[in-house]
Amino acid sequence: MKRVLVTGATGFIGARAVPLLRARGYEVHAIGRTRPEDRDLEFHSADLLDADAVRAVTLKIRATHLLHLAWDVTPGRYWRASENLDWVSASLQLARAFEAAGGRRAVFAGTCAEYQWGAPRFFEATTPCVPATLYGAAKDALRRLLTYYGDSGGLSVGWGRIFFLYGPGEKPGRLVSDAIRCLVKVAPFPTTHGNQRRDFLHVDDVAGAFVALIDCNAQGPVNIGSGAAISVRSVLDIVASEIGNADCLQFGARTLAEGEPMVIEADVTRLTQEIGFKPLYDIKGGIAQTVAWWKRNCAESR
Repeated sequence: MKRVLVTGATGFIGARAVPLLRARGYEVHAIGRTRPEDRDLEFHSADLLDADAVRAVTLKIRATHLLHLAWDVTPGRYWRASENLDWVSASLQLARAFEAAGGRRAVFAGTCAEYQWGAPRFFEATTPCVPATLYGAAKDALRRLLTYYGDSGGLSVGWGRIFFLYGPGEKPGRLVSDAIRCLVKVAPFPTTHGNQRRDFLHVDDVAGAFVALIDCNAQGPVNIGSGAAISVRSVLDIVASEIGNADCLQFGARTLAEGEPMVIEADVTRLTQEIGFKPLYDIKGGIAQTVAWWKRNCAESR
């Protein structure tokens, strides 16, 4: 029996990962403070920052696998929030409790912000990890500690480095979701010049990549991206081609933040060749699907 404990199961990625895990034959258990809408999901109420509560749940479930997606990523503040330190501690406690309860394979969510900005393409094995933010430093520190912990105790540890994601249901404060809202309402969308290039991947594909990663024994970091960066201007032009109202896009109205790199692009050789993952969406198809979802589901877009 493959039994997986999922944190962040109600989140942007986690809610999509749960059915994919079931499809691969996992018995799925979720832990957190908010009960998922999926009433068939085995849910265990616990604050992940409460080590004793987490220890009790892991002993009760005795999962074989762990997918840890939970973290405080409130838009606009998480890059420098002191809560990042709390999540490092909580994640380490979770890993220890999971292994003590008999767990064998654990996969954690990392970030491209672990890398040193400036490289034209990021490679897991060779690009230096010199984070520019507290969030990136916290994730990088957690990865390093878990790597040594896994090596010393026999726990199989995978680490998925997320690049830029988008898709239906994304919270406000993100590029694609905010642009869609503005263009549907025919409201101004002030943005930068848009020449910076970013590696975007649809959230369904991000979830699929994590599920593929947990269902194998690949160790260490794996980039989760498309492998093909695209300019922000191009992304917004695709949004406008689906909705119209392109004149709402106010390029150059905002200044690119100091230190922002012009290119962030993943090398996805490990993901595609070693893990065997293939995305469902290209950027045009993914944005078209996302816009269609917003039009169907959001009252503000009617």
